[in-house]
Amino acid sequence: MTQNLVSIITPMYKGAAFVGETVRSVQAQTYPNWEMIIIDDCSPDDGAGIAEVRKYTEKDKRIKLIASPVNKGSSGARNIALREAQGRYITFLDSDDIWSS
Repeated sequence: MTQNLVSIITPMYKGAAFVGETVRSVQAQTYPNWEMIIIDDCSPDDGAGIAEVRKYTEKDKRIKLIASPVNKGSSGARNIALREAQGRYITFLDSDDIWSS
């Protein structure tokens, strides 16, 4: 656990069309000490969501991608990401939601 780090858990299923805006809404926050863990829940989109998230992971090391080989549903995806979270604080943000700045 890292002191004062916020872990943002984002399950994604068929989220390619929305996840970019979701990531940008997190990046627009004024608090910089966060990690965003996006878990692709075996989306049947030929990797479109994963490709979209990789655009952000390449530029921002705070964003991490996990590709689940098996669909576990949103709660199962959250649990996978929770095991990887390093933050003292945990928050959930769906792949089709945005945060106001």
